[in-house]
Amino acid sequence: MNQQLHQGNPPSAKLPSVALALGGGGARGLAHILMLEVFDELGIKPTIIAGTSIGALYGAAYASGLSAKQIRAYTEEILGRRLDLIRQLFASRSEPVQRLLRVVPVRSSLLNSATLLDLLYPDQVAKDFSELSIPLKVVATDLASQEAVVLDSGPLRPAVAASIAIPVLFSPVILDGRMMVDGGLANPLPFDLIDGAADITVAIDVNAKTAKADIGPRPTAVEVIVQSIQILQKSITRERLRYRRPDILIQVAVDQFAVLEFTKPREILEAAQPAKDILRRELLRALSSGGQRREIGTRAESHVPVHPK
Repeated sequence: MNQQLHQGNPPSAKLPSVALALGGGGARGLAHILMLEVFDELGIKPTIIAGTSIGALYGAAYASGLSAKQIRAYTEEILGRRLDLIRQLFASRSEPVQRLLRVVPVRSSLLNSATLLDLLYPDQVAKDFSELSIPLKVVATDLASQEAVVLDSGPLRPAVAASIAIPVLFSPVILDGRMMVDGGLANPLPFDLIDGAADITVAIDVNAKTAKADIGPRPTAVEVIVQSIQILQKSITRERLRYRRPDILIQVAVDQFAVLEFTKPREILEAAQPAKDILRRELLRALSSGGQRREIGTRAESHVPVHPK
């Protein structure tokens, strides 16, 4: 791969560095696995990763040294063979959840995201930021200050647990006396945290509006709340992109899947395949051009023309 990139360049030519931002989006974030596969298949590693919510979860696994192949295999095993363990997590509440990952009674919604991570994460995932092979920035939201908090040192799992703590579903996580919840409430696509940290900034948005949400004729209170959070996150991302865009923006067409629809990993990965192909093409182009900064906006189903910054 590297020989192709270096073809026609001096032997001493060095590949441009790449920074990667992985956005939040619940089950839609399973698509991040395919994006990480592109990096492995091209034989390149991000110099830094920023992640929100499920983007933080997968970012932490990848930054710990797990390959995309390992992450995919482990995810498929967890979601395919260990759903009974996840059911046990939900059933362990004094007021049990009535329907796994889809419908949650409001009174019994506060689950423990740290316990979920202990259940889901493989042993290879680092325990502390200092153990990571790739620097990582994890985004959470401080409920009191109502601002994004960037976590990049200390124990890793509590930081990720805070980042994935979707309100109503999970209890807030207390870190250093601060009450933290889902980072997507403040910064759902944290490319701004790594802008300028590498020659090329790549952002993966799994919450881009591509299809009408299927919420059913009589949505539950939790479905309404979760959908409302998604509306908020999309609005935040759309507004941020008006003023600044990453060099490569991949907007994955997985909006047809519900945020909590973790029971459809194969379908989500299949839907994300076109976005994987686009990321590969855009990365190859950017790397071959020496990382010359420019604005590239793409959706999984279309290519938006390049405009100089």
